[in-house]
Amino acid sequence: MAFFDPVVAALVGWLVAMTSRQIGHLVFEPKGYDHVNQATHEYKEEVKVGYNLQRKIVLLTIWALSPLPLAFDPTLLGIFQPHANTGEYVRHVGMVWLFIGAAGLLFRTVQLFVIRDVQTGLVWATKILTDPFHDIKLYWSAPLCLLRGELTDHDELMEQVAPEHHGG
Repeated sequence: MAFFDPVVAALVGWLVAMTSRQIGHLVFEPKGYDHVNQATHEYKEEVKVGYNLQRKIVLLTIWALSPLPLAFDPTLLGIFQPHANTGEYVRHVGMVWLFIGAAGLLFRTVQLFVIRDVQTGLVWATKILTDPFHDIKLYWSAPLCLLRGELTDHDELMEQVAPEHHGG
């Protein structure tokens, strides 16, 4: 979809993929001590290059507020022709979201070039660009599990948390 209609891809990416993925980080990840990974929230903030809840909140706030300027100035300072209907407004929002995504990726990559090194920036950018494919591989069956009432993979989780008490 990204190659045929990048605006629609941006709409789907932000509304479905990014929102659900970031809600997972913001709501479901433990902020105290992560028993499965044996790591504190502070430790994960320090060692995981893309794991920074404050940065994610800023990005999601920019994303959530970005349709407002189009509501007040349909040309967005002369960038667009004024939208004639809701469909055109939605496409303009998608273009703004596409820009925000590209700008955020570029900004963070260059920032990592400066604060770490070029390799770290390039590896992070590659990880971000390939995350959707990796997530599909990991989570394709999750909706079916939820429909069956399976909220966690309890046996696998217990094996990671306490292998000595779970036959491991």
